[in-house]
Amino acid sequence: MVMGSSQLWPPWVMEDIHAKSELGRYRIRGFSTFQKVTHFDDLTFLSTGLTRFPLEGYKERCNTRTVIGARYAENPLVLDTPIYISGMSYGALSANAKTALGKGAAMVGSASCTGDGGQLPSEREAADKLIYQVLPSRYGFNPHHLAQAQAIEIVVGQGAKPGTGGLLMGVKVLDDIADMRDLPQGIDQRSPA
Repeated sequence: MVMGSSQLWPPWVMEDIHAKSELGRYRIRGFSTFQKVTHFDDLTFLSTGLTRFPLEGYKERCNTRTVIGARYAENPLVLDTPIYISGMSYGALSANAKTALGKGAAMVGSASCTGDGGQLPSEREAADKLIYQVLPSRYGFNPHHLAQAQAIEIVVGQGAKPGTGGLLMGVKVLDDIADMRDLPQGIDQRSPA
């Protein structure tokens, strides 16, 4: 097939779209991609930030306490550190990793987000402040877990894969993940975009 040139849709993008339509599924399978991966040699470090610290601890004090929902929430979320652990699902990360992220967030006075697919009991126990992620799909939603959270994060779309939604490969849908998300075991699960 001969394709015209386009700045928006270069030939490699069009080839990928055609391959997906012929396969009937995503081309990304099990930690692989067809795109060139950036190498460490491609990184550039700007040394200007290393010459002087922006704040000198013994002279200048910096209050990083952040309140989310102060205007309308009955119980606003108060973070000592204004950075939180973004939503990464159980399945993409192991139970140990999710628990460790919850502990780390608690140690620095921040919050951790469940990610799509539900909340682990060990994650809830480890995190002092937990943000419950709610998806446009039904996967992993549990009203009891929602009630235990300090905040809610509503997912509007998939930024990493615009227009394609999420894909949980069937090989990752094991017993505990299938139970948590109320899904059949071993079958690919797609979330809406």
